[in-house]
Amino acid sequence: MKSIKQYLLVLLLGLAALPSFAGKQDIDMKEILWGHIKDSYEWHITDIGGEPIVIHLPVIVKSSSGWHLFCSSQFSEEKDAKGNRPGPYGLYIKNADVQINPNKICELVSGQEVRPLDISITKTVVVLFIDAFILLLCILLPARWCRRHKVDDPAPKGFTGLMHMFVMYVYDDIIQPAMKEDSPKYAPYLLTCFFFIFVANIMGIVPFPPGGGNLTGNIACTTFLGVCTFLVTNLTGTKEYWKEIFWPDVPTWLKVPVPLMPVIEIVGIFTKPLALIIRLFANMMAGHAIALAFAGMIFIAFHLTESDAVNNLAGSGMSVISVSLSVFMMLLEILVSFIQAMVFTMLSAIFISMAHAKEEPQKA
Repeated sequence: MKSIKQYLLVLLLGLAALPSFAGKQDIDMKEILWGHIKDSYEWHITDIGGEPIVIHLPVIVKSSSGWHLFCSSQFSEEKDAKGNRPGPYGLYIKNADVQINPNKICELVSGQEVRPLDISITKTVVVLFIDAFILLLCILLPARWCRRHKVDDPAPKGFTGLMHMFVMYVYDDIIQPAMKEDSPKYAPYLLTCFFFIFVANIMGIVPFPPGGGNLTGNIACTTFLGVCTFLVTNLTGTKEYWKEIFWPDVPTWLKVPVPLMPVIEIVGIFTKPLALIIRLFANMMAGHAIALAFAGMIFIAFHLTESDAVNNLAGSGMSVISVSLSVFMMLLEILVSFIQAMVFTMLSAIFISMAHAKEEPQKA
């Protein structure tokens, strides 16, 4: 234990000294925060010797002149007078600081700015493919073991055993208590939701490729997951479920002539998936923003005053504090990654179960 503490102390001191060797150039925290959270047409890895290491991604658009396929590296790094990045075929990436179409590909048609049909492989799409591939490996490898063994064979070990334990935990403790006899029918969907969200959250914590993408911190991704739960819930709803929405068991004056309760119930149909969408998006985006803010505090501290001695002292002290808080946040994010996947799956199971309401037996 003593040696572990010594190693951690050396690590913190070493990290604290790094900024003093990195130079004291100005840092744009807004660009760093939004650059990580927002989508982009390239994947910025890091800077080495002042030169950015970037993975340029394919751009696929249908503009006024037809379909175009090219690499995002053809967009100029130099911005024009309006802050846009010009590219080929009259296309350009809009200034990220504007309100309309920020950081999106646009073009001028008859003097009017329009958005072409854009199906480019952006950073979020690449991260989605990577996370989906990892998810398939996590599921198919244990499934392969199950096909080759009998039920009464000894339990698997290693990664396969871990996944078996994980799957049984989610099924027995999250899905089955909510779904009861419907558990086998909806378990594939709910298990997919849990492991996809968990894998995406964990990969978002990894600070280097193939991790580092903020997939569940993207409102489009969480919206898709919420819409899926919305469709499964309402398309499989029973007659009793819809009866309770349009004609609930409340006093008649609450239903006619003013349909107060039906309106409230209909609004509730949409607020349930909305709660899933906002909860997952806000929690994961906030976690990434806080971790980056802690790291940015180091560089801010090195630019407090005009005195280099004061800046070095403040920066070095802030480095130790910031790195400690960042490590704590990363450990907390691992727990939050699991909790958010569990909460989304549990609430989805509850919403689907509520849609399977059965008619109560008539009293004699």
